[in-house]
Amino acid sequence: MAGFLEGKAVVVTGGGGGIGKACALACASEGASVVVADIGVGLAGEDPRSEVAEAVVSEIEALGGKAVAVAESVATMAGGERIVSTCVESFGRIDGVVAVAGILRERMLFNMAEDEWDAVIATHLKGHFTVFRQAASVMREQRAGSLVGFTSGAFAGSVAQANYSAAKGGIVSLVRSAAAGLYRYGVTANAIAPVARTRMSANVPMDLAEMGDPEDVAPMVVFLLSERARHVTGQVYTVVGPKIAVWNQPVEVRAVYAEGRWSPEQIAERLDATVGQERMGLIDKLEEYRRAAASGARPNA
Repeated sequence: MAGFLEGKAVVVTGGGGGIGKACALACASEGASVVVADIGVGLAGEDPRSEVAEAVVSEIEALGGKAVAVAESVATMAGGERIVSTCVESFGRIDGVVAVAGILRERMLFNMAEDEWDAVIATHLKGHFTVFRQAASVMREQRAGSLVGFTSGAFAGSVAQANYSAAKGGIVSLVRSAAAGLYRYGVTANAIAPVARTRMSANVPMDLAEMGDPEDVAPMVVFLLSERARHVTGQVYTVVGPKIAVWNQPVEVRAVYAEGRWSPEQIAERLDATVGQERMGLIDKLEEYRRAAASGARPNA
């Protein structure tokens, strides 16, 4: 095995299945030594087991690659530290982290329980922090490395996944913060918002206009981990099938000023005609779904 990542050592969390597995196999096929980190839980975080990570390691080894399995939870600092230290101890360094691990606990906001919120935030958002934080300290000393986070288009809002959406939005901000904070040390940080056939996407209650496979996402991960992507940082890319798209960076769009402090009356009189609002595309989509449902059709995303 030789290629884009020859000589590199990479951690993939959630590497036991779906997109994580595709990324782990792709990294190995391009020459990387891989830590496959996964405790093999169900969609809601239940029934942990280590066999899924070990199975992926066996696949990599059968193809002539190097890999080790780690059954640790990314939701704890100790777990994140153990995952990263396993890479350093096994392969002498860590050149990349691919943070794919995640769970779902879908519920409308007004029905969501505290543990449903906490579990999703812990696995997705804190799960990025625990491995990014530990890896960043090593990469800073190496003055090289790549962090690849996994967000979702749901970071722009979600009807029945406020926990998931909030976590994915936090991941975008975490990645951008990592890119800014680690830039002078030669460490990059980027995020991918994939659309692919996985256990999670199977629960989406509508037909998605675009859909790909986990294997479509893996080449972008390999690129972002490679030396060819040293100039790429702070970006969010959608990857779906044959399509790659980049998301905009958040900036102020319009402004209006008062003479002195605003009063509520002044805001009411002037806001719509000056600053106005930015349309929330998700609400427009919901209106389309409502009309489709009323006609008996299955809505398309």
